[in-house]
Amino acid sequence: MVHEMKQTIINIKTRGRDFYRIDSDVDAFVHSSSIISGLCHLFIQHTSASLLINENADPAVLTDLETFMSGLVIDGDRRFTHTAEGPDDMPAHIRSALTQTNLTVPIANARLAVGTWQGIYLWEHRYEAHVRKVVVSAHG
Repeated sequence: MVHEMKQTIINIKTRGRDFYRIDSDVDAFVHSSSIISGLCHLFIQHTSASLLINENADPAVLTDLETFMSGLVIDGDRRFTHTAEGPDDMPAHIRSALTQTNLTVPIANARLAVGTWQGIYLWEHRYEAHVRKVVVSAHG
């Protein structure tokens, strides 16, 4: 059996704290990789943004996730000493530590094998716009 691996970096331009759906970009890469079945691994190269798989149909789910996280990790919390880039700096690092910096998704029939209601998101934790890099590896 021959195993193959293809890799790329996807640049995601964010406009600040929010969820950015990236599964179409990832799926396009997987499809172009010619890998029929295997695994797709995603890794974000940043410490103040994260990756997640969650509900893709009702935007209230993402709003509720942000509401929950905002109550859990408060911007400008006086306990934080790492504030070099503003009051959302350390909270963004904590949010990243509490969530995920990598995901693994099955590949089936040269496509991501996500569920009907699942979307893959980059969760930007900073208020300013950034360009985030996500390493995508397809193994099969």
